[in-house]
Amino acid sequence: MANLPPDLQSALTSVAGVRRLLVTSDFDGTLAPIVNNPADARPLPEAASALIALADVPDTAAALISGRALEVLRSLSSMPDTVHLVGSHGAEFDSGFSHDIDKALLATITAELNAIAAHRSGVAVETKPASVALHVRNASADDGAAALDEARAAAGAWDAHLTEGKAVLEFAVISTDKGEAVDILRDQHDASAVVFFGDDVTDEKAFRRLRDGDVGVKVGPGDTAAGYRIETPDDVAAALAYLLEARLRC
Repeated sequence: MANLPPDLQSALTSVAGVRRLLVTSDFDGTLAPIVNNPADARPLPEAASALIALADVPDTAAALISGRALEVLRSLSSMPDTVHLVGSHGAEFDSGFSHDIDKALLATITAELNAIAAHRSGVAVETKPASVALHVRNASADDGAAALDEARAAAGAWDAHLTEGKAVLEFAVISTDKGEAVDILRDQHDASAVVFFGDDVTDEKAFRRLRDGDVGVKVGPGDTAAGYRIETPDDVAAALAYLLEARLRC
């Protein structure tokens, strides 16, 4: 098991003792390592096992909140029904979307991003039910930067919500907010405290919505509103296992 920072161990030990606990995590780069082909992403077995086990502990709920479309998240994560899944950066629950989707605008954005990607090797477009993303992780530095600049310039004509992540721009035709998703899950489960793991700038909305007694854990480098930091998805697996052991002792 990876060595966790002492301050994080102390925070996890403390939060494990609350009456009702909600444990939440991003998927890519957190529960699952980043891979070149997004379709190849899978959760680390140790991390998945710990999250599933936490969901089975009395008065404990577990959830994944991802930018992935809900059905894709369900397929890639292979999580049982005991782990709640929220897709599209917090906007897509099992009950559907809370806002109407502008399908005409989505089609327009998709067509323009496909045109931007068409003549640049390694630039890819990912379509989702309520958003479309431009990925440049596998492109050269020049092609990636040019594609992102062109997409940003085109976005001025779109009434869409822009989210910038690691080597990706995503344009949503509905409002998306992982922080709001955390609040909804907190209320649904009457959680006394929340633990949230995330690695990307899109997770900062969740970190900023955490309250006193919650535990936010940033995975990897970068500025963050999270109170704690670890380095890799292997550390996430270790932290979940540590939290599981502490929760079972309470």
